[in-house]
Amino acid sequence: MDKNALSLEFSCSCGGLQGNIESQAVKTGTHSVCYCADCRAGELYFDQPDPAPGPVDLFQTTPDALTITQGHENLGLMRLSPRGTMRWFAKCCNEPMFNTTPSRKLPFVGIKAETLKDPSRIGPVVGKTFMPRPGGKPTHKGMARLVWNIITRMGAAGLSGRWRNTPFFDESGKPVAQAVIPTKQERAALYPPQRRTKG
Repeated sequence: MDKNALSLEFSCSCGGLQGNIESQAVKTGTHSVCYCADCRAGELYFDQPDPAPGPVDLFQTTPDALTITQGHENLGLMRLSPRGTMRWFAKCCNEPMFNTTPSRKLPFVGIKAETLKDPSRIGPVVGKTFMPRPGGKPTHKGMARLVWNIITRMGAAGLSGRWRNTPFFDESGKPVAQAVIPTKQERAALYPPQRRTKG
């Protein structure tokens, strides 16, 4: 059987950037949602519908599990701050698609669930982060499981050398796209007045 026979396809809204997640990663990845101000800002920057008061829906795995089959040249990069999370988007239709760490040696990717052809295959949500609470600090649900899954996947990718296989960084470790960073004024417009961005 073709190893990609049960892979899970993803695509931007216009179809200019497409690919798949290998079948094993679909089984071992983690379905999570995030309510943080940065994830919301990342959506608003690209003129996507405001997810608030709901979360941004993500599927977490390692970058080596992803193959871009069409439109790699359409892969763009945005960071909310110079040291912020790398937020990858489809330049063809301005749709946010992936979040990664700033280094391929820390192999993590969060894939926006809306870009998956069949999101039902990633299973139920097992972790919720930065859930708002009236008059209190945000809380988390399932954080221990999320962190453990991330660490074990990253560790396995590190030991096997799979961390080198990534569509987001070249062989020298540099991002395949130049990051766009919003101005201070642009960033301020993406956040509630009482919150500050960390990236």
